[in-house]
Amino acid sequence: MPAQPRPNIQSLSAYTPGEQPAGQPVTKLNTNESPYPVSPKALQALHETAAESLRVYPPPLAQPFRAAAAEVHAVRPEQVIATNGGDELLRLLITCYCTPGVPAGPGGLGVTVPSYSLYPVLAAIHDTPVCAVRRDDAFGLPEDLAERWNDAGCTLAMLVNPHAPTGRCETLDTLRKLADAFNGLLMIDEAYVDFAEQDALPLVREGLCNVLLLRSMSKGYGLAGLRFGYGIGPAHVLAALDKARDSYNTDIVSQRVATAALRDQAYARGVWQKVIEARSGLTAALLERGFAVLDSQTNFVLATPPEAERTAASADKPRAEAIYRALKDRRILVRYFDHPRLDDKLRITVGTPEQNALLLDALDELL
Repeated sequence: MPAQPRPNIQSLSAYTPGEQPAGQPVTKLNTNESPYPVSPKALQALHETAAESLRVYPPPLAQPFRAAAAEVHAVRPEQVIATNGGDELLRLLITCYCTPGVPAGPGGLGVTVPSYSLYPVLAAIHDTPVCAVRRDDAFGLPEDLAERWNDAGCTLAMLVNPHAPTGRCETLDTLRKLADAFNGLLMIDEAYVDFAEQDALPLVREGLCNVLLLRSMSKGYGLAGLRFGYGIGPAHVLAALDKARDSYNTDIVSQRVATAALRDQAYARGVWQKVIEARSGLTAALLERGFAVLDSQTNFVLATPPEAERTAASADKPRAEAIYRALKDRRILVRYFDHPRLDDKLRITVGTPEQNALLLDALDELL
């Protein structure tokens, strides 16, 4: 009889990413990629990568990137870790801080609901329990969140802020109080922070020993195809993660391109500002069409279609799903979640003005 995967893997419901169509032109507003190209300096770094550098192993700790990130964020290099996308950092944290093989009790992962759906999948792969706490009616954090995670024995918690999929951003004071009250390590996932009014870096600079920030090069730097992320936090936490990290976990091309993109802050901030301005325009246009749109500090909006009218697409499906499918028929992709509290909404990535106009024209036809 052939070897069988562990029971938790056999029963696993894998993470489902957004659609990535190949070989067909679409207006792609479903996976929160940047609508603008990468920094020219990053492209120059790609073109200048010599063949000889591909023959040998890359810097194992991505030291040049760590130095660049430390300079940009005003921390020490030992407070930065480079990873193969932000998802590798999530897996490292669960590996190092959560206990496998226990159905409940100490050693588990704390999350909120709804949130990034990869968190519980990674916990299930590690066979560690998850304490999922429902966000309040405004998708805010319950006042007893830390207490409930502590009561469940969580040693690690993952909180995406600004929040996905709503775009909500918690205040620095709220995050500080949560970290102070939580007994474990609090990972604040700042994948979308480039489009927010504030970040949680002050918590790291203040020396909080149980806060680690996740940063991504995929959203704000236009490098989703490169798969490069990094963490910022206490040196002792990152030293532990380094022990469990794959050897040479980031390649020489990604290290050099990510370093050049991060150093080109003038270009990056120009892109962020264009996205923020387009987000305001898209929000206003959706509100004019009767959508309810949550305030967003990200590069997407979460919008509830008006219920008073019927869509020309399909009357037998939830309205948001019908619009999603009708847009897809028009080669416009947005994100629909068939989950409680989200199945009446659409998550729409902020595109270029031209892409946003195509979306709005299509919605005018449908509504």
